[in-house]
Amino acid sequence: MIRLEALRALVTVAENGNIKDAADRLHRTPSAVSMTLKQIEDRLGGPLFEADRKQTLSGLGQLVYDRSVVLLRDYDRAMEVIATYAGARSGKLRLAAVPSVAVNLIPLALQAFVKQRPGLEIELFDTDSTEVHHLVESGQVDLGFAGRPRDGATLTFSPLFTDPFRLVCRSDTKLATHKQPLAWPDLATQDIIQNEACRGLTSEGFRALAQKSSLSVRNVSSLLAMVQAGMGITLLPALATAALPLGLCALTLADASCFRTVGILTPGNKVQSPLAKAFHSFFSEDLRKRAQALSLKLI
Repeated sequence: MIRLEALRALVTVAENGNIKDAADRLHRTPSAVSMTLKQIEDRLGGPLFEADRKQTLSGLGQLVYDRSVVLLRDYDRAMEVIATYAGARSGKLRLAAVPSVAVNLIPLALQAFVKQRPGLEIELFDTDSTEVHHLVESGQVDLGFAGRPRDGATLTFSPLFTDPFRLVCRSDTKLATHKQPLAWPDLATQDIIQNEACRGLTSEGFRALAQKSSLSVRNVSSLLAMVQAGMGITLLPALATAALPLGLCALTLADASCFRTVGILTPGNKVQSPLAKAFHSFFSEDLRKRAQALSLKLI
Protein backbone atom coordinates (compact mmCIF):
# COMPACT_ATOMS: atom_id res chain seq x y z
CA MET A 1 0.00 0.00 0.00
CA ILE A 2 1.27 3.47 -0.89
CA ARG A 3 0.60 6.07 1.82
CA LEU A 4 -1.12 9.38 1.01
CA GLU A 5 1.89 11.35 2.22
CA ALA A 6 4.12 9.42 -0.18
CA LEU A 7 1.82 10.39 -3.07
CA ARG A 8 1.89 13.99 -1.81
CA ALA A 9 5.70 13.88 -2.03
CA LEU A 10 5.52 12.68 -5.64
CA VAL A 11 3.04 15.42 -6.61
CA THR A 12 5.13 18.11 -4.92
CA VAL A 13 8.35 16.98 -6.64
CA ALA A 14 6.63 16.85 -10.03
CA GLU A 15 5.19 20.35 -9.57
CA ASN A 16 8.52 21.84 -8.43
CA GLY A 17 10.72 20.01 -10.90
CA ASN A 18 13.37 19.16 -8.30
CA ILE A 19 13.68 17.45 -4.95
CA LYS A 20 15.24 20.35 -3.00
CA ASP A 21 12.36 22.80 -3.51
CA ALA A 22 9.83 20.03 -2.95
CA ALA A 23 11.54 19.07 0.31
CA ASP A 24 11.37 22.70 1.50
CA ARG A 25 7.60 22.81 0.81
CA LEU A 26 7.07 19.50 2.55
CA HIS A 27 9.29 20.49 5.51
CA ARG A 28 11.37 17.37 5.01
CA THR A 29 14.97 16.70 4.07
CA PRO A 30 15.89 16.03 0.39
CA SER A 31 17.18 12.59 1.32
CA ALA A 32 13.87 11.70 2.99
CA VAL A 33 11.94 12.78 -0.12
CA SER A 34 14.29 10.78 -2.38
CA MET A 35 13.78 7.73 -0.19
CA THR A 36 9.98 8.13 -0.45
CA LEU A 37 10.12 8.27 -4.26
CA LYS A 38 12.33 5.20 -4.31
CA GLN A 39 9.85 3.31 -2.13
CA ILE A 40 7.00 4.15 -4.55
CA GLU A 41 9.07 2.99 -7.51
CA ASP A 42 9.98 -0.27 -5.73
CA ARG A 43 6.31 -0.83 -4.88
CA LEU A 44 5.16 -0.21 -8.48
CA GLY A 45 8.13 -1.82 -10.18
CA GLY A 46 9.08 1.07 -12.48
CA PRO A 47 10.59 4.61 -12.57
CA LEU A 48 8.45 7.68 -11.91
CA PHE A 49 10.71 10.16 -13.76
CA GLU A 50 12.60 10.04 -17.05
CA ALA A 51 15.86 11.19 -15.40
CA ASP A 52 17.39 11.78 -11.99
CA ARG A 53 16.77 15.58 -12.24
CA LYS A 54 13.04 14.88 -11.73
CA GLN A 55 11.88 17.36 -14.38
CA THR A 56 9.89 14.97 -16.59
CA LEU A 57 7.51 12.29 -15.41
CA SER A 58 7.61 8.84 -17.00
CA GLY A 59 4.42 7.32 -18.38
CA LEU A 60 3.91 5.49 -15.10
CA GLY A 61 4.76 8.63 -13.14
CA GLN A 62 2.23 10.71 -15.10
CA LEU A 63 -0.51 8.16 -14.41
CA VAL A 64 0.29 8.09 -10.70
CA TYR A 65 0.51 11.91 -10.62
CA ASP A 66 -2.90 12.41 -12.30
CA ARG A 67 -4.65 10.01 -9.94
CA SER A 68 -2.81 11.37 -6.91
CA VAL A 69 -3.84 14.98 -7.58
CA VAL A 70 -7.52 14.00 -7.53
CA LEU A 71 -7.11 11.72 -4.52
CA LEU A 72 -5.22 14.31 -2.46
CA ARG A 73 -7.67 17.07 -3.37
CA ASP A 74 -10.63 14.99 -2.20
CA TYR A 75 -8.78 13.87 0.91
CA ASP A 76 -7.80 17.43 1.87
CA ARG A 77 -11.36 18.66 1.37
CA ALA A 78 -12.73 15.82 3.47
CA MET A 79 -10.23 16.56 6.24
CA GLU A 80 -11.19 20.23 6.15
CA VAL A 81 -14.89 19.35 6.52
CA ILE A 82 -14.10 16.99 9.40
CA ALA A 83 -11.87 19.58 11.09
CA THR A 84 -14.47 22.35 10.88
CA TYR A 85 -17.15 20.00 12.25
CA ALA A 86 -14.91 18.80 15.08
CA GLY A 87 -13.96 22.40 15.81
CA ALA A 88 -17.66 23.41 16.00
CA ARG A 89 -17.31 25.74 13.01
CA SER A 90 -19.78 24.03 10.66
CA GLY A 91 -22.78 21.73 10.62
CA LYS A 92 -26.44 21.98 11.63
CA LEU A 93 -27.61 23.10 15.06
CA ARG A 94 -31.15 22.12 16.02
CA LEU A 95 -32.70 23.91 19.00
CA ALA A 96 -36.04 23.86 20.81
CA ALA A 97 -37.07 26.50 23.34
CA VAL A 98 -40.06 27.77 25.25
CA PRO A 99 -41.35 31.01 23.66
CA SER A 100 -39.95 33.37 26.29
CA VAL A 101 -36.42 32.01 25.81
CA ALA A 102 -36.79 31.78 22.03
CA VAL A 103 -37.82 35.44 21.86
CA ASN A 104 -35.79 37.11 24.61
CA LEU A 105 -32.57 35.11 25.02
CA ILE A 106 -31.67 33.02 21.98
CA PRO A 107 -31.61 35.64 19.16
CA LEU A 108 -28.71 37.75 20.43
CA ALA A 109 -26.71 34.70 21.50
CA LEU A 110 -27.25 33.05 18.11
CA GLN A 111 -26.32 36.24 16.26
CA ALA A 112 -22.91 36.36 17.94
CA PHE A 113 -22.41 32.58 17.66
CA VAL A 114 -23.23 32.43 13.94
CA LYS A 115 -21.06 35.46 13.18
CA GLN A 116 -18.02 33.31 13.96
CA ARG A 117 -19.39 30.42 11.89
CA PRO A 118 -20.86 31.77 8.62
CA GLY A 119 -21.59 28.32 7.16
CA LEU A 120 -23.78 27.20 10.05
CA GLU A 121 -27.32 25.86 9.60
CA ILE A 122 -29.82 26.69 12.37
CA GLU A 123 -33.22 25.17 13.08
CA LEU A 124 -35.25 26.54 16.02
CA PHE A 125 -38.52 25.10 17.36
CA ASP A 126 -40.56 27.54 19.46
CA THR A 127 -42.92 25.48 21.63
CA ASP A 128 -43.98 24.68 25.21
CA SER A 129 -41.90 22.81 27.79
CA THR A 130 -43.60 19.45 27.30
CA GLU A 131 -42.84 19.47 23.58
CA VAL A 132 -39.29 20.75 24.15
CA HIS A 133 -38.65 17.78 26.44
CA HIS A 134 -40.04 15.39 23.81
CA LEU A 135 -37.98 16.88 20.97
CA VAL A 136 -34.75 16.59 22.97
CA GLU A 137 -35.46 13.13 24.37
CA SER A 138 -36.38 11.76 20.94
CA GLY A 139 -33.21 13.18 19.39
CA GLN A 140 -35.04 15.53 17.03
CA VAL A 141 -33.07 18.49 18.38
CA ASP A 142 -29.60 18.86 19.88
CA LEU A 143 -30.44 21.24 22.74
CA GLY A 144 -33.58 22.34 24.53
CA PHE A 145 -34.27 25.41 26.67
CA ALA A 146 -37.15 24.86 29.09
CA GLY A 147 -38.16 23.93 32.62
CA ARG A 148 -37.16 20.82 34.55
CA PRO A 149 -38.08 17.52 32.89
CA ARG A 150 -40.40 14.98 34.48
CA ASP A 151 -39.00 12.26 36.72
CA GLY A 152 -37.71 9.32 34.74
CA ALA A 153 -36.99 11.28 31.56
CA THR A 154 -33.74 10.32 29.81
CA LEU A 155 -32.58 13.93 29.79
CA THR A 156 -29.72 15.88 31.31
CA PHE A 157 -30.84 19.21 32.79
CA SER A 158 -28.37 22.06 33.40
CA PRO A 159 -30.22 24.79 35.37
CA LEU A 160 -29.58 28.40 34.30
CA PHE A 161 -31.94 30.72 36.18
CA THR A 162 -35.16 30.97 38.16
CA ASP A 163 -38.10 32.96 36.85
CA PRO A 164 -40.98 34.10 39.10
CA PHE A 165 -44.53 33.93 37.80
CA ARG A 166 -46.57 37.06 37.18
CA LEU A 167 -50.30 37.50 36.89
CA VAL A 168 -51.34 38.80 33.47
CA CYS A 169 -54.58 40.74 33.13
CA ARG A 170 -56.13 43.59 31.16
CA SER A 171 -54.80 47.03 32.07
CA ASP A 172 -58.31 48.53 32.18
CA THR A 173 -59.61 46.24 34.95
CA LYS A 174 -59.92 46.97 38.66
CA LEU A 175 -57.47 44.16 39.35
CA ALA A 176 -54.74 46.05 37.48
CA THR A 177 -54.90 48.86 40.06
CA HIS A 178 -54.91 46.51 43.06
CA LYS A 179 -52.14 46.87 45.61
CA GLN A 180 -49.22 44.56 44.86
CA PRO A 181 -48.02 41.93 45.52
CA LEU A 182 -51.26 40.04 45.01
CA ALA A 183 -52.33 37.28 47.40
CA TRP A 184 -54.48 34.35 46.28
CA PRO A 185 -57.62 35.65 48.07
CA ASP A 186 -57.34 38.78 45.88
CA LEU A 187 -58.02 36.53 42.88
CA ALA A 188 -60.89 34.54 44.33
CA THR A 189 -63.48 35.97 41.92
CA GLN A 190 -61.25 35.78 38.82
CA ASP A 191 -61.41 33.22 36.02
CA ILE A 192 -58.01 31.60 35.54
CA ILE A 193 -56.93 30.56 32.04
CA GLN A 194 -54.47 27.70 32.45
CA ASN A 195 -51.42 27.14 30.24
CA GLU A 196 -48.50 24.72 29.99
CA ALA A 197 -46.16 27.02 31.92
CA CYS A 198 -48.31 27.17 35.05
CA ARG A 199 -49.37 23.50 35.09
CA GLY A 200 -46.27 22.58 37.09
CA LEU A 201 -47.00 25.01 39.93
CA THR A 202 -47.57 23.25 43.25
CA SER A 203 -48.84 26.22 45.26
CA GLU A 204 -52.03 25.21 47.10
CA GLY A 205 -53.46 28.70 46.58
CA PHE A 206 -53.01 28.45 42.85
CA ARG A 207 -54.27 24.87 42.64
CA ALA A 208 -57.48 25.90 44.40
CA LEU A 209 -58.10 28.57 41.77
CA ALA A 210 -57.06 26.28 38.90
CA GLN A 211 -59.63 23.67 39.90
CA LYS A 212 -62.37 26.12 38.94
CA SER A 213 -60.78 26.81 35.54
CA SER A 214 -62.63 25.64 32.45
CA LEU A 215 -60.22 27.04 29.83
CA SER A 216 -56.69 25.96 28.97
CA VAL A 217 -54.54 27.34 26.13
CA ARG A 218 -51.09 26.05 25.10
CA ASN A 219 -50.02 28.70 22.56
CA VAL A 220 -48.85 31.92 24.24
CA SER A 221 -50.15 34.23 21.50
CA SER A 222 -53.60 32.65 21.72
CA LEU A 223 -53.44 32.74 25.51
CA LEU A 224 -52.77 36.48 25.56
CA ALA A 225 -55.51 37.03 22.98
CA MET A 226 -57.94 35.29 25.34
CA VAL A 227 -56.92 37.61 28.19
CA GLN A 228 -57.29 40.63 25.90
CA ALA A 229 -60.78 39.46 24.98
CA GLY A 230 -61.76 39.43 28.65
CA MET A 231 -61.98 35.66 28.98
CA GLY A 232 -59.99 35.71 32.21
CA ILE A 233 -56.53 36.16 33.70
CA THR A 234 -53.48 33.93 33.48
CA LEU A 235 -50.08 33.28 35.04
CA LEU A 236 -46.85 33.45 33.04
CA PRO A 237 -43.15 33.50 33.94
CA ALA A 238 -41.75 37.03 34.21
CA LEU A 239 -39.56 36.56 31.13
CA ALA A 240 -42.67 35.77 29.09
CA THR A 241 -44.23 39.09 30.17
CA ALA A 242 -41.29 41.24 29.05
CA ALA A 243 -43.15 42.55 25.99
CA LEU A 244 -46.88 42.15 26.53
CA PRO A 245 -49.35 43.34 23.88
CA LEU A 246 -50.95 46.75 24.34
CA GLY A 247 -53.71 46.66 26.91
CA LEU A 248 -52.22 43.94 29.11
CA CYS A 249 -50.10 44.23 32.27
CA ALA A 250 -48.14 41.88 34.53
CA LEU A 251 -48.64 42.00 38.31
CA THR A 252 -46.42 40.66 41.09
CA LEU A 253 -47.60 37.69 43.16
CA ALA A 254 -47.07 37.41 46.91
CA ASP A 255 -46.54 33.63 46.77
CA ALA A 256 -42.76 33.19 46.42
CA SER A 257 -43.19 29.49 45.62
CA CYS A 258 -44.54 30.37 42.17
CA PHE A 259 -41.47 30.23 39.98
CA ARG A 260 -39.92 28.03 37.33
CA THR A 261 -36.34 26.89 36.89
CA VAL A 262 -35.12 27.21 33.31
CA GLY A 263 -32.16 25.30 32.00
CA ILE A 264 -30.54 23.59 29.03
CA LEU A 265 -31.67 20.07 28.19
CA THR A 266 -29.59 17.47 26.36
CA PRO A 267 -30.31 13.80 25.58
CA GLY A 268 -29.11 11.76 28.53
CA ASN A 269 -28.04 8.79 26.40
CA LYS A 270 -26.29 10.59 23.55
CA VAL A 271 -22.92 12.33 23.16
CA GLN A 272 -23.31 16.00 22.24
CA SER A 273 -22.01 17.09 18.85
CA PRO A 274 -19.08 19.55 18.97
CA LEU A 275 -21.42 22.26 17.66
CA ALA A 276 -24.11 21.63 20.30
CA LYS A 277 -21.47 21.51 23.01
CA ALA A 278 -20.00 24.82 21.83
CA PHE A 279 -23.39 26.58 21.78
CA HIS A 280 -24.22 25.14 25.20
CA SER A 281 -21.14 26.87 26.64
CA PHE A 282 -21.55 30.00 24.53
CA PHE A 283 -25.19 30.51 25.56
CA SER A 284 -24.42 30.01 29.25
CA GLU A 285 -21.63 32.59 29.11
CA ASP A 286 -23.74 35.04 27.11
CA LEU A 287 -26.54 34.72 29.67
CA ARG A 288 -24.15 35.50 32.52
CA LYS A 289 -23.17 38.73 30.80
CA ARG A 290 -26.78 39.83 30.19
CA ALA A 291 -28.52 38.47 33.30
CA GLN A 292 -28.51 41.72 35.26
CA ALA A 293 -30.01 43.74 32.40
CA LEU A 294 -32.71 41.09 32.00
CA SER A 295 -33.38 40.92 35.79
CA LEU A 296 -32.70 37.19 35.79
CA LYS A 297 -31.65 35.35 38.93
CA LEU A 298 -28.90 32.97 37.85
CA ILE A 299 -28.32 29.62 39.51
